[in-house]
Amino acid sequence: MTGRVDLKVLVSNEQDDLIGHEILGALPGVSILPYDPNDKALSAEQRTANVLLPPYRSSHRPIPLLRLLPELRMVQLLSAGADEWAGDVPGNVVLATARGAHSGPVGEWVLSAILTQLRQWPALVRFQDSAVWAHRKFEADTLAGKRVLIVGAGGIGTAVARMLEPFGATVTLVASTARGDVHGADELPGLIGGHEIVVITAPLTDATRGLVDSTFLAAMDDGALLVNAGRGQIVDTDALVVELGKQRLRAALDVTDPEPLPSDHPLWACPGVIISPHSARTVPGTNALCYSVAAEQIGAFIDGRTPENLVSGRRV
Repeated sequence: MTGRVDLKVLVSNEQDDLIGHEILGALPGVSILPYDPNDKALSAEQRTANVLLPPYRSSHRPIPLLRLLPELRMVQLLSAGADEWAGDVPGNVVLATARGAHSGPVGEWVLSAILTQLRQWPALVRFQDSAVWAHRKFEADTLAGKRVLIVGAGGIGTAVARMLEPFGATVTLVASTARGDVHGADELPGLIGGHEIVVITAPLTDATRGLVDSTFLAAMDDGALLVNAGRGQIVDTDALVVELGKQRLRAALDVTDPEPLPSDHPLWACPGVIISPHSARTVPGTNALCYSVAAEQIGAFIDGRTPENLVSGRRV
């Protein structure tokens, strides 16, 4: 496609998405069409939309609307990953993500999760709840000198690496293919051991689904910490429960499989694990960051350029 085009863009009318009306409405050639992501029907005008933006929260809800959009040319996600949508978006429709918008908030969560586990804050809070002055009753650790393996060298993974460096940690980055100082996925089996912390920031793909299985976990050093800020399906939950039950490994999880985690799931009761409810990115301003990246991608599409965050395997 070449040359500038005008686009009608469907943007959710939910509170978190109102900032998107402002940011996207400032783009030349864009007309905003508000829609309700919970509604399975569209008006005649909404059906003429060329671009669909899923909502900031629970982004999978509008997937059924795809079949109602004969003029659809682009789906612009507000997430860093495309796994929820990639299988449903027609091959002739451009699919782009908001990769880069989540790097700061999620990187901050990873850093806080590591420090929370090393400094034993869960134990300290439980002591506090019991009004116990816990001096010398727990063993804290330091991030200085730790070796950290980061699986996923995109925007989030590289942001985590930068955040860890001032603490004196040594970082090893792994991506699907090697580049510069980043190792390739084929090298991963030989890299797992020798790292006290393993951080998962990779997207969910056929190659990463179930990647952290019993073999991967067994290769981790005794006492190592697994941090998952990617997707729950990357980690074999049953295998992780076994390792945590042995108290050989610890974990910090923002994502789980299944999700939401049922109240009676054994993972809740495992020793050495902290769990947050898929909320690593959920801080003030993240929605605006997502829409700003989305505006860049849609702007490129309008100008006839390839969006930088085009999902692999797609074409303009």
